[in-house]
Amino acid sequence: MKSHKIIIGSRGSQLALWQANWVKSQLENLHGNADISIRVITTSGDKIKDVPLSKIGGKGLFVKEIEEALLAKEIDLAVHSMKDVPIEIPSQLEISIITKRENPLDALISKNGIKLADLPQGATIGTSSLRRSSQLLNHRNDFKIHPLRGNVDTRLKKVEEGKYDAILLASAGLNRLGWSNRITEEISHEIIIPAMGQGALGIETRLGDSKTYNFISSLNHEQTNYEVSAERALVGKLDGGCQVPIGAYAKTEDNLITLKGLVSSLDGKIIHKSEIVGPIDDAINIGQDLGEVLLKMGANEILEKLIQQ
Repeated sequence: MKSHKIIIGSRGSQLALWQANWVKSQLENLHGNADISIRVITTSGDKIKDVPLSKIGGKGLFVKEIEEALLAKEIDLAVHSMKDVPIEIPSQLEISIITKRENPLDALISKNGIKLADLPQGATIGTSSLRRSSQLLNHRNDFKIHPLRGNVDTRLKKVEEGKYDAILLASAGLNRLGWSNRITEEISHEIIIPAMGQGALGIETRLGDSKTYNFISSLNHEQTNYEVSAERALVGKLDGGCQVPIGAYAKTEDNLITLKGLVSSLDGKIIHKSEIVGPIDDAINIGQDLGEVLLKMGANEILEKLIQQ
């Protein structure tokens, strides 16, 4: 007899379903007699496929409808890529679990396996991420950046078809889908700082739902939680989101956390970059402090211009 029934809410993309099914299998391994199912929910970000996300506006494009289902008790928990989760979530909900992080770095995929340093002058690079494009242009301003939307497999096909010389994707998604062999090169955080929460999965539940929390609590990864908390605190201080050129990358070692942060102009000509090292149990304060440092360096001027555009 099944002792516990759980409905997981997820987007319908190949990667989102892999992530939801991974959580499902982990929970089934922990609770063999549980009845766990996945409900696919289409989000605003899924419906608009031919426009760069930065031009759509708003935050939470990939989570809003899922959160509404969670609030309506149509699902018991939601699985998100943490880089898609806005800093502010509904007060009746919480990110109760963050699982162990995959590789947080960005990856270059080129048609003939040509590495970043060897791409030809004026090479066409596909990405709709302002964070990736601005840092890439800062590294090499001869690149031509073109928008890139669609599922991971759709994006990879566009490279094969020669529509781009190369594209940029998150390493984590490629690794999860079994496509790590398609990665030409992982891009060092010295060249492109990742997005906050990149590579980490978050499980969102209703605040006070102790039954569901107790059911999933063993999936939490403390080290990743500290790292993502620091990154989100930084972005929160800057009042930015995933459609603003902000990089945030935390790494824990022993009892210390190193947080790197960046704010860039869209063309990559102006970049404010810094880092702070401190004790891991002070992760949130470290994130806020680094945000303050970047604002004093001039990040606020860049962000204000972006808001006005």
